[in-house]
Order: sequence, then structure tokens, then C-alpha cells
Amino acid sequence: MSKENIANIEYIEGGVTAAKGFSASGVHCGIRKNRTKRDLGLIMSEVRASAAAVYTTNLVKGAPLLVTKDNISDGFARAMICNSGNANTCNADGEQISRGICSLLARSAGIDEKDVIVASTGVIGQRMDIEPFRTHMDELVSLLSEDGGRDAAEAIMTTDTFLKEAAVVFTVGGKECRLGGIAKGSGMIAPNMATMLIFVTTDCAVSPEMLQKAVSADVKDSFNMVSVDGDTSTNDMFSIMANGMAGNEEIAAEGDDFDAFTCALNAVTTKLCRMLARDGEGATRLLECRVSGAADTVTAKTCAKSVISSSLLKAAMFGADANWGRVLCALGYSGADIDVGKVDVSFASKAGCIDVCKNGAGIDFSEEVAKKVLLEDEISILVGLNSGEAEATAWGCDLTYDYVKIHGDYRT
Repeated sequence: MSKENIANIEYIEGGVTAAKGFSASGVHCGIRKNRTKRDLGLIMSEVRASAAAVYTTNLVKGAPLLVTKDNISDGFARAMICNSGNANTCNADGEQISRGICSLLARSAGIDEKDVIVASTGVIGQRMDIEPFRTHMDELVSLLSEDGGRDAAEAIMTTDTFLKEAAVVFTVGGKECRLGGIAKGSGMIAPNMATMLIFVTTDCAVSPEMLQKAVSADVKDSFNMVSVDGDTSTNDMFSIMANGMAGNEEIAAEGDDFDAFTCALNAVTTKLCRMLARDGEGATRLLECRVSGAADTVTAKTCAKSVISSSLLKAAMFGADANWGRVLCALGYSGADIDVGKVDVSFASKAGCIDVCKNGAGIDFSEEVAKKVLLEDEISILVGLNSGEAEATAWGCDLTYDYVKIHGDYRT
């Protein structure tokens, strides 16, 4: 990815309706008991769009993922629909329900039922009733608008404390293109296509094959590098539609246009990653682990993810305790082949930066200054391996009392 491509990207307001030809809506249909919360969201493209997705690595997969995978096997879609409050997972009639949702949407919106990306999030193993969808589908479709992106973003939230959306404008082949996304995720988030739902739309013309290639590559540096609690969910999916309404020549092969598109995609996914980590259940701090000087990228990623996933380190960050030994401990059990005797560790925030470890050993530092650095709401854990040129970044959050409170009665 060239610096020129990166320089052409500009963040703009909006999410999934920032791109041309996309509308969205969100309603309360009755899946969730709280009538003030939307629980069904819809995103529609004016025209049939290229589609691609990446799914959870959990062997237990929600019925919506299985249906979506089948629906977009031809590489195209028109709509994304998602409910919150019920995961529709481990249900005997789960696939039947998910296909029924697609059929209801197809009837109300006048599209093919196979052109639907369907998703669900919420409690696992709870029976899903098709009736709320049947009752409210016409309303959901009637409310579609270019201003409905935030309603859709709200509808997919579960324990999230704020909605998550991001968008950029960029140039491909002399044409202005837009790309935006929304995400949900607060708990059950662990590396390797973690516990989250991400919906991305773009008016850039990209072939289904190249769209899948872009998403599959991006997730390795974005959502696979986020961890809140080490649990990988059953319903996670990162899906994207590209409707080509920007008017650029379709990206059908690698090259400068593909690089520009992947840069734009990563700009949005990285911003969403930071939001997901910041909103970890009960979290008070966003943690970012930046590993540099690794022998290779795999080593850098392995180390960064191990540090950000350490419960002991996360707890120390909650207490603003500069317990750097927990960083070394996480590196040691990561499985990466590193020379511990070369490792440097520093903590940084907007309050400053403090070195705490050099060449694998502790150094004198001011606990008072360290506390000041770690009391900020965004903390960087800087790890220097001093064994090469590769680097990687992972995102997470601190571990607080509230995380246990939230999950102590999540179902009841």
C-alpha cells in the first residue's frame, strides 16, 4: 500500500449509508424486552452488489452464518439484515428461521431471498420466533432511508454502550468512492474473527473475487487483532457489499486501484477495532499493544495478541499498576520464538511515556510517573523485540469488576 493511496483517504461522517445507493433502517420488533431499544436492523443496496464475508472460527456456528454463506456463494447480495437479543444458535430449526427471515424480507422489499446476508446476535440456545419478523418486516422496509445508518447501528447492539460506525472517502480510477461500516461487539471478543458483527458497504466497483480477497487479508490485521476476554463467539461475521455506483472501472485484479481500496477498507476497520476494544464490557481503558523489531510478522502478531489477551496484564491496567512483568510473562507463553534478553517495554499515553524494562530486565522508574501515564483512558504498551524489522498492533481493554457483574446474569 503506497503512501499516496493512504494520503487520498479522508474520514467523513456516517457509516453504512455514506456510500451511494445504500439505505438503512432499524426498529424494535419485540425480540428484546426493552421496547426503547431497536432490535432489528436493515441495510439495502439500490442494485445487486458484489458480496463477501469472513466468519467465526468457532466450530459451533450460528444458523444465520450457514444461511449467509450459502446465499452469497455466488458472490452477490442486495441486503443485510440483523437482529439483536437472540443469537439463533444451537436451535433445531435455526436455519429454517434464518431462511424464513430472508423470505420475509424478499417479499417486503421485492428482492431475491438468496440475495440476503442474515445475522443474529444475543443469547445462545434460546428459541427464535419468526413472528416478530413477520409483524415488523414491512415497517422495517418502509423506514429505509439514507439517514437510517445510525438506526441500523443501534439495532445490532447488545451490551455495547455506544454505537460504532466509521466512513471514508477515497479515489479509485479518478472516481470518488465511499466506504463505511458499522460494528457491534463488547464482550466475547477474542482473536481470530472474534465475537463481533461488522457490516461494511461501498460504492466502489469490486469483483466478488477481489472483494473476498480484500476482506480475508484485512481481517488478519484488524478484527483478528482485537481481544476483550478471550472468548470466541458463535455468530461473528464480517460482511461487505460493493455496489459499483461510484462509476469506477471494476477492480478485478491486483494493482494500484486494489491497493487504494484495501487502504480505505483498513482505515474503516481499524477505527472500528479501536471502538470495539474501547467498549469492552465493563472496560475503563482502551489498550493498544504495539510490537516492533520482530523477526517476522507472524512473531509480531503472536506477541501483540498474547499481551493484549493476558487477564493479569488487563487487570493491572485497570489498577494503573505498571506491572511490566506481566508483559514479559505473556510474551513468554505466547509460543513465539523470541530472545527474551533483548525485550524492551514501555507504557505510553497522552500523559507521557515511561520505560520500564530494558533487555529483558527491570530498570529504575518513577512509580508516580507510571501511575500518571496509566490513569489515562487510552494506554499504549510498547514492546521492542530488537530482532528484526517486522511490527504489529493489537487492541484490547482492561479487566474490571463490572465484566463479571455483566456476565453473572447475562441470560436472566
